[in-house]
Amino acid sequence: MARGDGPALSPDAPGEGRAAVEAVWRTSAARIVATLARSTGDLALAEDVAQEALAEALVSWPRDGVPANPAGWLVTSGRRRAVDAFRRRAALDDRYAALARDAGRGDGPAGDADLLHDPDAVGDDVLALMFVACHPVLSREAQVALTLRVVGGLTTEEIGRAFLVPTATVQARITRAKKTLSAARVPFAVPSGPERRERLASVLAVVYLVFTEGSTATSGDDLLRPDLAGEGVRLARVLAHLAPDEPEVLGLLALLELTAARFPARVADDGSAVLLEDQDRRRWDRAAIRRGRAARAAAGRAGNGLGAYGLQAAIAECHAVAPSVDATDWERVVLLYDALGRLAPSPVVDLNRAVAVAMAHGPAAGLALVARLADSGALAGSHLLPSVRGELLRRLGRDAEARDDLARAAALCPNPRERRVLQDKIAALPAG
Repeated sequence: MARGDGPALSPDAPGEGRAAVEAVWRTSAARIVATLARSTGDLALAEDVAQEALAEALVSWPRDGVPANPAGWLVTSGRRRAVDAFRRRAALDDRYAALARDAGRGDGPAGDADLLHDPDAVGDDVLALMFVACHPVLSREAQVALTLRVVGGLTTEEIGRAFLVPTATVQARITRAKKTLSAARVPFAVPSGPERRERLASVLAVVYLVFTEGSTATSGDDLLRPDLAGEGVRLARVLAHLAPDEPEVLGLLALLELTAARFPARVADDGSAVLLEDQDRRRWDRAAIRRGRAARAAAGRAGNGLGAYGLQAAIAECHAVAPSVDATDWERVVLLYDALGRLAPSPVVDLNRAVAVAMAHGPAAGLALVARLADSGALAGSHLLPSVRGELLRRLGRDAEARDDLARAAALCPNPRERRVLQDKIAALPAG
C-alpha cells in the first residue's frame, strides 16, 4: 500500500472496495493510529490493531460495501481488537473496561469525534503522536524513522530507500523505539508548559532533518530527493494546522516552503546542480513562495520576534523576492544572519554570514571572516569552508590558492552532483 506497512491487497478484491481501503489508509493512517494509541496507551499495540482492522476492511468492504465513515469504522474495529488483545492478556483492569464500553457503543471518548463523526478533522491525537515519536528517550535516528513510519505513513522500505539504509535496519530501529517508549512508560499526550516547548524543539528538528536530507542529499547520486523533502513539508503543514499559534512551527513551515520553491530550477536536465546565480527564477514555484511568505508573516505576528527557523525563513524570503543575485538585499541578509548567530550560533551560520558580507561589501571582506572561522578550527573535515574560501579567492583573482581550496572541497564533498560543480570551477580557472 502507499502508506504504512499494511497487508497486501487481494488482486480479486472489487475495485471500489480496494480503492476505498487504499484511500482511507493513505489519508488517515496517522489519525487512526493516534486515536488508538490514546485509547490503549500503547503505540505498538495501536499499530498492530490498526493493521488488523485494515485487513478486516479488505475483506468486508468489498463484500458489504464501504461504510459512511471509513476512518471511524477502522477506529471502532481497531478498538474492539484491542479489547480482544487485553482479554488475551487477562488485563481486566480499568483500561480494559473503558475500552469495552467504547467498543460496545461503537463510539469512543469525546476526543475521538474527529474520526468517528468528522473524518476531515485533524485532532490533537496526531500532535500527541508526533511528540511521542520524537520523545528525547529515543535517538535522533529512531525519532526520524518512527515519525516517518507512524506519522508520515511511509513503509519501512520507503524509509530505507530515502536514507539509503537497509530495510532491516529501519525495522530494527522502529522496533527498538517502540520497546523503549513502552519501557519508559511515555504517556500518549501533548505535554504542557515548559516541557511542551522543550519537546516541540525535538519535533521541529526531526521535520527539519527530514526536509534537509531531501533538499541536499548527503549520500547517493542525486542532488535532491523530492519525495523526502515533500514529506518534510507535509509534516510541517500538519504541525502548523495542529499548532497554529506556535511561531517556530510557522517559521519552519515558511522556511521549507520557500526553500522547496527553488527546487525546479536547482537541477539541470542532466541531473547536475545549478548554482543560485545561474538559476532561471521563472521556474521557481510562485505558489510555494506565496505560501512561505504568508507563513513567515504569520510567524512574525504570533510571537515577539522571529525564532531561529523564522529568521532562516526571512533570509530565504530575501532570495525569493529578488529578481537576481545582484539585486538581492544583501545588507538585510547580513543583519538577519547577525540575529540568527546570536539566537542559534553555529559555524555554518557564521560561514553563511561571511558569504552575505562578501556579496554586500566585496569578497575581501568575506574572506577575512572565513579566515577567522578557519583559524578557530570550526568545520574541519567539511567541504563547506574550503568551498566558500575557494570561491572568494577566485573572485579576487588568486587563482592558485583558489584551485587548492576548491580541490580540497571537492575531495571532501559527499554528494557527486555538488562535487561536479566544484570540479567545473577548478577546470574553469586559468592554467598555471
